[in-house]
Amino acid sequence: VGDTPHSHANRAGILAMVASMGLFIVNDALVKYASQTMPAAQLIFIRGVVATVLVLIAAQAMGAMPRIREIARGWVAVRGLVDAIGSLLFLVSLFQLPLANATAINMASPLFIVVLAAFLGERVGPSRWIAIGFGFVGILLIIQPHSEGFNVYALVCLVATVLIAVRDLVTRRVPAGVPSILITVSNTVAVTVLAGGLSVVEGWRAFDGFELG
Repeated sequence: VGDTPHSHANRAGILAMVASMGLFIVNDALVKYASQTMPAAQLIFIRGVVATVLVLIAAQAMGAMPRIREIARGWVAVRGLVDAIGSLLFLVSLFQLPLANATAINMASPLFIVVLAAFLGERVGPSRWIAIGFGFVGILLIIQPHSEGFNVYALVCLVATVLIAVRDLVTRRVPAGVPSILITVSNTVAVTVLAGGLSVVEGWRAFDGFELG
């Protein structure tokens, strides 16, 4: 109780998380809009190039560039690869699903984190298992696997959500001394490289400045 450093840090963390989730939703809406006229892999590649440049600028400003080689080592590299595959699957499913559905499915990642953590030996109480059960019922109501209008991309989105949960568990294996900005660099580079390879197979089309913006 009171304005302690711990409570202040909690509030700051909560506000940062809310802002982050809001920006993710804006990002999803923008790429879904652009996907109407651009091939998926090309779009994700261009988005990745822009993100990588911005994150490298941030890494330089934070003095993390002398340790840049760490993005390709150990658990940082594993996390980057898992995140890249999960991000690609989510974005591909996003292009084929209503934004609200894809977002709702993606928000189920905390449920999968708890389930996976239980398999890794962490204790999960009965009340949490009940809450998780209700959460998975909600996912089934969104996906509706037995309905006539079932969209297989809902399952793709679900797989992406599981991979995001795996990514977050892998994050715990990353040494605490690794700068967080380098973990972000690893993610953006992995997504860009993977999407770039897929774009060669899928093909490119001309795009204008509005789409690039």
